[in-house]
Amino acid sequence: QVQLVESGGGLVQAGGSLRLSCEASGRNSDRYVIEWFRQAPGKEREFVAAISGRGGMTYYDESVKGRFTVSIEDAKNTVYLQMNSLKLEDTAVYYCAADVRWHAPPTATDAVYWGQGTQVTVSS
Repeated sequence: QVQLVESGGGLVQAGGSLRLSCEASGRNSDRYVIEWFRQAPGKEREFVAAISGRGGMTYYDESVKGRFTVSIEDAKNTVYLQMNSLKLEDTAVYYCAADVRWHAPPTATDAVYWGQGTQVTVSS
């Protein structure tokens, strides 16, 4: 069992930055692939970024490539999603998820454990 807790969401103006955190705990939590998804109102949950358990591999959706960076801090068992140059269309609830295998790209059905989500709102 893995527990995931996201934090760091909020309201930001377009062009601004936010950093989301996903703290993982539980048995062998450091062995999972951590994935970020987002879901906007009325839309399906979509993949954003992923990082392997040791941080050796990362993968991004084209819509965020060059603007978002996913990283891992092993000592804190925490994965970060640094979001720069935010756009209105980045507004969504952001979820981190744990996956047992590497997928490129993953889908929401691949993830085994989910956090509760954190709201990101980008205003004009």
